[in-house]
This record gives sequence, C-alpha cells and structure tokens, in this order.
Amino acid sequence: MQGVRSEIADGAVLFRRYLPLDEQRALSRRCLAIGAGAAGFYAPIARGGRPMSVRMLSLGRHWNALTYRYEDVRSDADGRAVPPLPDDLAALARHVAAEAGFPMAPDVCIVNWYAAGSRMGLHQDKDESEASLTEGAPVVSLSLGDTARFLFGGLRRRDPVETILLESGDVFVFGGPSRLRYHGVSRILSDTSPASLGLEGRLNLTFRQF
Repeated sequence: MQGVRSEIADGAVLFRRYLPLDEQRALSRRCLAIGAGAAGFYAPIARGGRPMSVRMLSLGRHWNALTYRYEDVRSDADGRAVPPLPDDLAALARHVAAEAGFPMAPDVCIVNWYAAGSRMGLHQDKDESEASLTEGAPVVSLSLGDTARFLFGGLRRRDPVETILLESGDVFVFGGPSRLRYHGVSRILSDTSPASLGLEGRLNLTFRQF
C-alpha cells in the first residue's frame, strides 16, 4: 500500500492512489461476490418513500435508511442477517486511520455502489454511537472504479463546499474536528475506472466505528 498524503482540513486527510491496482481488483471482486449473496446489494428506500440512487451493502451492522439507525438485521428490506465485517478489511481501515492520526476500532462497513446517474446529497454521518462521535472516531472512505465528484463542506449545511475528485484507489479519512462535516457526491464521471479493474460504476467502502 502506498499513497500521496494531503491535508484537506483539520482532521481530514486524503491519500491519493493508496491501493495499487491489483489490490483494487481483488477488493472490488470481493465486494461484488459478497454483494451477490443472500444479504447483498439492494436499493434502500429513504424517508419519503423514494429509493436511493445507490445500491447498498452493509457489513458488521446494517444501516436502516428509514430509521437512520444501525441494526443486526435488514428490517427495512428483507429481514436477513447482516454479513460480518471481515477481519482483514477492518484491519485495512484501522491501518489507514492510524496513518491519518486516528485510533479506530472499525466494526461497520457500508458499501455503496454508484451507477452513472447516482448521487448522494449533502449529509452528516451522525448515526454512530454517542461515544464514537464524542471520540471523533473517523470515517474511512475507500473509492474503487469510476471517479466521483465528492463534496466536502463544513459543520453547517450552508457552509462553503469544496469539490474533490476521488479516483479509484484513493482513501479519504475524516474524523476529530472534521467528523461531522457535511459531505456528498454530486456526480459520477463515467468510463474513468481503470480498464483492467472490470468494474462498472463506483464502489465506495465507508468504514465506521459504531
């Protein structure tokens, strides 16, 4: 593993090209294999009754898009038990977090699969436990496939927003004073995925400490 480290804000660190292509390929294939299983990718129905534009897979704990809570089964979908978070993936997130200067005990990974027209509106990741949020335990976000226009704002929705292009193999970490910053995805740049990756769209793995 490698990567060019840059400070985006206090508590927010971007690692460019962190994962080499062979590791990206192995990880994307693994996510797709898990996602093809019984409790794999599905289109969450958000509050208001409309489906989200991404397909989602939860590992470790399921994030319920209707209640904004974590749970052990997918009560908003099919009631299936959540697949476990593999130890080696948790170790990867823990290692990246440490490189960014944060201790972390990751026990959740939400994998979002973006198609060409998928978006993610500005939001805060604030559904983890009070202890985790108080500690400032980071979110570790790993990108595979097509490039995303990632929006990174402030602690208020109306704060200025910076646009960052997240490419395949990049890892973005935000914790501490940046843990509750608003963020989202405004666009997926089609056909920007490495050809040898064999992945259509973008996979985004976000590791959290519940």
